[in-house]
Amino acid sequence: MQVADRNRESRSTLVLAIICGVCQLALAPNIGLGNGRANFALIFSACVALLVGGRRAVLAGFFAGLFFDLSTTGPVGLMAFCLTVSSFVLGLQERNRMSGDLMVTLALFGGASLGVSLVYHLAMLLVGQADSILDVLVFRTLPTTLLTIVFFVPFAYYFSRMHVSGTNLGGGRLGKRGF
Repeated sequence: MQVADRNRESRSTLVLAIICGVCQLALAPNIGLGNGRANFALIFSACVALLVGGRRAVLAGFFAGLFFDLSTTGPVGLMAFCLTVSSFVLGLQERNRMSGDLMVTLALFGGASLGVSLVYHLAMLLVGQADSILDVLVFRTLPTTLLTIVFFVPFAYYFSRMHVSGTNLGGGRLGKRGF
């Protein structure tokens, strides 16, 4: 017998938002590589997009980007736009992409992370908060992408394992009939 828990998805999204928000405010400014910092708002929006997709992913991307914009010195709305677009693209086709194949999830996230970081830092060059194109590409985009992917790995591993074994209610092995 399967029990439908309709609030499980909302609770896990809220817990994920709190964890990523705290990490964005406390951890990201203190751990850097070059001029790059990890983007936990992107991690949150990508997790929601890869797990549920659709309208919820787009809204999560927008609000995570707005949270990022309000907690940094960049232009307000830039990261909100980037994360909204990336959440839309990541959540387009199938739902629950994180269950099962960890490498596909990491590849999808890596592409999204590189795209978001590149667009964000190129826009920062246009508004005068970066020195040169070399600074943008080598010292900001690549380190930001690398750190974000490194910090995404535990989230991806957790969600890929949680949803694969999520149908197992009692923690024990199910027989052929599920009883």
